[in-house]
This record gives sequence, structure tokens and C-alpha cells, in this order.
Amino acid sequence: MARIIGGIGSSHTPTIGFAVDQGKQDDPVWAPIFEAYRPVRDWLETKRPDVLFFIYNDHVTSFFFDHYSAFTLGIGESYEAADEGGGPRNLPPVRGHGALARHIGQSMMAEEFDMSFFQSKPLDHGCLSPLSVMWPYEGGWPGQIIPLAVGVLQFPIPSARRCYKFGQALRRAIESYPEDLSVAIVATGGLSHQVHGERAGFNNPEWDREFLDLMIDEPETLADMTHARYAELGGWEGAEVIMWLVMRGAMPEHVNCLHKSYYLPSMTGIANLLLEPAGAGPETDVKAQRALIGRQLEGAEALTGTYPFTLELSVQAYRLNTYLHDMVKPEHRKLFLRDPEDSYAQAGLTEAEQTLVNNRDWAGLIHYGAIFFGLEKLAAVLGLPNAAVYAGMRGETMADFQKTRNVPGAVYSVSDIKV
Repeated sequence: MARIIGGIGSSHTPTIGFAVDQGKQDDPVWAPIFEAYRPVRDWLETKRPDVLFFIYNDHVTSFFFDHYSAFTLGIGESYEAADEGGGPRNLPPVRGHGALARHIGQSMMAEEFDMSFFQSKPLDHGCLSPLSVMWPYEGGWPGQIIPLAVGVLQFPIPSARRCYKFGQALRRAIESYPEDLSVAIVATGGLSHQVHGERAGFNNPEWDREFLDLMIDEPETLADMTHARYAELGGWEGAEVIMWLVMRGAMPEHVNCLHKSYYLPSMTGIANLLLEPAGAGPETDVKAQRALIGRQLEGAEALTGTYPFTLELSVQAYRLNTYLHDMVKPEHRKLFLRDPEDSYAQAGLTEAEQTLVNNRDWAGLIHYGAIFFGLEKLAAVLGLPNAAVYAGMRGETMADFQKTRNVPGAVYSVSDIKV
């Protein structure tokens, strides 16, 4: 069974990553940052957690307002550094623990947290700024991460209480995972700062220190606070500290504080907090949690010719589904029609994937992990009606398939093609 060994709270200001990249360890202006993180770094080196569950917010880098979600979980196998305007930082990719992430995603959905999921998106300073000062990365990172992006920029956003409850459910998710893994929960954000409007530059060191104390001993008080109250005390952007409550909710009621620090060099109060359980938390009923996770799909395996598109399939067939989805792009479909082999090469399709597409093996594509709605787009590009795909999946001619319809002449496509 996986277990939570500790919790870390950390600011994620780009200041931290800048100091790391510029080698400012001995500069008197920046040295307090490195000194403050040394106990956290030492604890991670000693405990060697298998996985860091990393809570952060993206800063309109990989996620934009065309689709902005409250809780977005990374389920992929690797994450690169994002380009935030001046080129990506020189950091190696971070390995993800996809299997645990997908289990957590299933568990959180089963507990009625409406999750979004991502893969193949780079991580910005919200994650990599603090991670790069906590974990040595030369030669590769020492463990795996599961990133959780919390949408705290576009209101409405999750309440502090919702973040706290998310952490409590997260604990049950992790502890119901069958593999023996040690997990540390890292929450980032804050502390007090405001970066927009006439109030830009606002700080409140007194509140920052009180926040740290409340996080240790009175998280319920923090969970009851409104966004407006957080903004009043800690600046509008400083209200992102509600993300720390995910970490605190995953920890037991009583914790030991191993380290606490605070430093305000410029725009943002830079703090970190290191907690370990002081005793056992509420015991997770592992059998009941696993049953809850599996309840919605229980019995689906008995449905002949039915293949639920799960998180596992999404990751497994991501490259192929990306290729199919890109049929919505005029240049991609033109290349496919003109030179399919070149389009396959540019997409990095495997030989098996190329064969499936070349053979129009509709059933094989589904069995491989393609989502039907990608096949629908491919068919439209090929000038085929949907019925050709349905028939192919059933091993029938289109004429025979149409005979099974109430109106055999009802043939259609998602595209404006003659059928």
C-alpha cells in the first residue's frame, strides 16, 4: 500500500528558479533562499520518497482561458520545462508516475471531484521553481512526480474548504494504491504578494507568519476563510495559498513541524514548511475505497464489443489519437492525403500504428486505443461516411450494415462530403 510520509509547503515565485539558474548560492541577497531550503532538501535526500505529489498553479503558460479547469491532474510519463517567454530553463524532463496518477484520478472522480487530466504539457515555474531547489537534478531527477494544476487565476476558483477536502480524499486515494510506495505531498504558492493594479507590491509579513502557524495547528480556520479575506490579508495573487490546504488535508490532524522559514526579498514572501505525521490519521478502508473506484464500470467487461476509453488507454494511445485529432488542421490532413508516409514520420507513429491507419482497420484501431471520434475525423478526410466505420468495426459491408438501420438511406458524415 502506498503511504504519505510527509508534507511540504513552498512558495513558487520565479525568484527561486532564477537564483538556482544564476548560481546565487553565495550571494548575500539570495543566500537566505538556499539556506531556508537546505533542511527540505536534506529531508528529501534522507527519506528518498518514490513520488512527489506536486500541487501548483500554471501561470497562463501551458493552460489558457480557452479551457481552464479547477483541478487538472497530470497522468503522463514525463514532463518538460515550459517556455515562459524567454526559452525553457535548462532542466531535464521530470518522470511522472503515471500508474499512481491514474489511480488517484479514478479515486477522486469516484469521490465526486470533477477532474480534468493532462499529458504532454510542460511545467512552468509554479512547479519547477521550487522543485529545482528541493531536488538535485544534475544527471536526472531522483524520483517521480504527479503534478496537480489548480485553477486559481480565473474566478470562480475552488474554495479553501474544497482544497482541504480534496486533500482528505487524496489521502484515501494514495493509501488505496496497491504498490508499496512512499509519497510526499508538496503544495506551492504565495505567500503574500500582489502583482497587478495599483496595489502591486503589497506584502504582509505578519499575516504570512500567522498563516504558517495556522497551517500547522489550525487548518480548519484557514479552510473557513473566503478568497476575499485571503486577498485582503495576503494580496490578490497571494490568495493562491489555498493550494497548501490540499497538502494539509492529506496529512493527519496532528503533525510535527520539522522546519519553517520565511524571507521577503522583493515582491513575494518566500516560505517553506516541512511537516511529518505526529500520529496516525483516519484509517483508509482500502477494500471499500477500491470498490468505490471500480463501482461505475463494474459489469462493463461483460458488454461484448465494448471498450471503455480509460485513462490508461488515453496514455497508451496518446500519440495515435493526437495524429487522428490533428485531422482538424488543414495542413495536417493535406499532408496525409498527399504523402501519408511523411505525415506518419512527422508524427512519430510506430510501424504498428501506421499499418492500422493504412489498412483502415477500424476495429483494430479501436482495440489499440483509438477513440472513435478520431476515426470519425479520419473517415471524413478520406471521404467516407460514418457508416463505413461502423460497418468495418462489425466486420460487415456498409450495405449490410445499413440494412440493420431503421432508415437504410440515412448515411452521413461530420464533414461536408457527398455520401
